[in-house]
Amino acid sequence: MTEYLHQLEFAVRNYECDLQGIVNNAIYQNYLEHSRHECLKAMNLDFAALVQQGVNLVVTRVEIDYRSPLRSGDRFVVCSNLERISRIRFAFVQDILKLPDLSTVINARVVGTAINDRGRPALPPEIETILDQHAKPMGDPAVK
Repeated sequence: MTEYLHQLEFAVRNYECDLQGIVNNAIYQNYLEHSRHECLKAMNLDFAALVQQGVNLVVTRVEIDYRSPLRSGDRFVVCSNLERISRIRFAFVQDILKLPDLSTVINARVVGTAINDRGRPALPPEIETILDQHAKPMGDPAVK
């Protein structure tokens, strides 16, 4: 099994399902986003505090491969890793795994950057530190 930087457990709620009885495809992005925010918090980085400092973390690209559906009541875990892409871009590489067997539900890669108070891409020192400590460099065989 892949080693992850952060894991967060969830349960599917009835209203997240569509008429087919499976989680609506757009809901997965909510799971991924909440998990990214919690991952940052676990590394002592407060998303709201960054905004107050004039730093906005933004998503520039989302890639999702849907493997199998979740249904109401299913329990699952969102697992996250960080990848450094360039001087100003990074990615969260995230998997959603169904519990208890850890079967793959989705694989996702969410690319982002930070925009400073002048509207320019620039990673603040706090993000640089986290990437230096926790991100896998591009081309690392452990990165999907």
